[in-house]
Amino acid sequence: MEAIQLLIGGVANGCVYGLVALGFVLIYKATESVNFAQGDMMMLGAFLTLQFVNAEYWAMPFLVGVTLATIIMVVLTYGMQAVVIRQLFGQPQFAVVILTIAIGFVLRFIAGFIWGHEPLNLETPFAGINVSFVGLALSMDEVFVILVTVVLMVILYLFFQKTKLGVAMQASSQNQLAAYYMGVPVQQVHSMVWALAGGIATIAGVMFAARGAIDPSLGLLGIKAFAAAVIGGFGSLPGALAGGLIIGIMEPFAGRYFPAGYSQIAPYAVMLLVLVFRPNGLFSQIQAKKA
Repeated sequence: MEAIQLLIGGVANGCVYGLVALGFVLIYKATESVNFAQGDMMMLGAFLTLQFVNAEYWAMPFLVGVTLATIIMVVLTYGMQAVVIRQLFGQPQFAVVILTIAIGFVLRFIAGFIWGHEPLNLETPFAGINVSFVGLALSMDEVFVILVTVVLMVILYLFFQKTKLGVAMQASSQNQLAAYYMGVPVQQVHSMVWALAGGIATIAGVMFAARGAIDPSLGLLGIKAFAAAVIGGFGSLPGALAGGLIIGIMEPFAGRYFPAGYSQIAPYAVMLLVLVFRPNGLFSQIQAKKA
C-alpha cells in the first residue's frame, strides 16, 4: 500500500515536470532553440496566480486568478519572443541559450523584489481536503494535478490535430522553409509557440504551488524538467510528459528506499544513461536529415 501511495505522489510530481518539459520541447521543435527560462516562467506564473488569489493580496476566485495569470504569461512570452528573442535570428544557438538564462535571472530578481524570498503558499479551494479510495488516502491536490494534466493533454492533442494554428505550428516545426513557401507566417508562429509554452508553464506552476510552497528559486526546477525532456526526447511531445513521469515516480522511491540525497541525483543519473545509450531520448521522433 505504501508503494501505491508513493506512486500516486510521484505521478503528481511527474505531471508538473512533464508539463514544463513540454514547453522545452515545443520551443525546440519550432525554433531549434532551448529556452532555459522555462522554469522561471513557471515560477512567475505561480506567483501571479498567488497575487490574484490569496486573501492577503487581491482575493479573486481561484479560476479567475489562474485564467488571468495564464493570459498575462501568454502575452508576456509572446512579446518576449517577438521583441527580444527574434532579434537573434541567424545568430548561433548558444546566443539564445545565454539570453534565456539571463532572462531567467531577471525573472527571479523581479519575483524576489515583489514577493520576497520567503516561501509562500497558494490558497486553493481543495487545500487540506483528502479522499479515501480503496484504502488509499488521496489528497485533492494530487487528484487535481493528475486530472488537469490529462485534460490539458487532450486539449493540446485536439489543438494540434484539429485547428489551423496547430497544424501550422506542426508544419513550422517539421520544415520551416517549406512552411514559409506554403504561406505560413513562420515568425508569428514561433511567437505563438512561445506564448503557448508560457501558458503551459503557468498551469504547471499553479499545479506545483497547489502541493507546496513557492519562492523565486522555484525556477530552478526547470533544470529537472530539462532532464525530463532529454530522457523523453526533444523530438517528442508525448516523450516530454513520459520523461517527467519517469523522474516524478523515481524520486519518491529513491528517497524512500535509498540513502539521503539519492532522490536528487537519480534524475540526472538516468539522463546520463539515456545520453550514453540512446542520445535522442527514449521516445524521440528525430530523424537524421538527408543532404
